[in-house]
Amino acid sequence: MENDHAEALPELDPEYRRLHDEHRDHEHRLQLLAAKPRLSEDEEIEERRLKKEKLLLKDRMEAIARSRREGVAH
Repeated sequence: MENDHAEALPELDPEYRRLHDEHRDHEHRLQLLAAKPRLSEDEEIEERRLKKEKLLLKDRMEAIARSRREGVAH
């Protein structure tokens, strides 16, 4: 049941959906960078920035999910 709720979050919460989409876009860009044999200095900086932003997005998504779970539990 909890898993069903987590899968429904993108449909239920516009902020969660936006964060999820941005997280997915970052992951896609990181995959493109990882496929390159060598990164330029700018690409290395971009890669570090994307990884940090991706973690922040994941944290914010988790906070929304936790908040919804707590709201449902009460």
